Amino acid sequence: MASFNKVILLGNLTRDPELRYTPNGTPVATFGMATNRRSGQGNERKEEVCFVDIVGFGREAETASEYLSKGRQALIEGRLQWRSWEGQDGQKRSKHEVIAERIQFMPRGREESTERTSPGQSMERTPPGPSRTGEETDFAPPLEDDDIPF
Repeated sequence: MASFNKVILLGNLTRDPELRYTPNGTPVATFGMATNRRSGQGNERKEEVCFVDIVGFGREAETASEYLSKGRQALIEGRLQWRSWEGQDGQKRSKHEVIAERIQFMPRGREESTERTSPGQSMERTPPGPSRTGEETDFAPPLEDDDIPF
């Protein structure tokens, strides 16, 4: 039986990323995220909030720690993981957390444009579009499914 574990979240950070390092030197960043959902109709509308713990590794962790902060909006793509441990009081504890495989920083409203040109806005760089004068760029167009040779 096949399985699939993919999580995509868009929300606001509830705390600044905390950057630590594993014994072998791998960067690990942890932070919280809140996602909102509106339910109900008319005057009975309610806003539900879901709080999620996010963990990022490697370069994703370092960049998140450098550029993200509490209140900042981000798009997280990753997988859900169950973790259990024994607390300082000897009690067994466990929780679900999202292991971030991709973190994309979202614009801060009017102060940043939607074009991703600075390193702090997105972990994935996107080529610039045509210039304002209508000139073409030097980038090749994206591949279509028919262009892939396998």
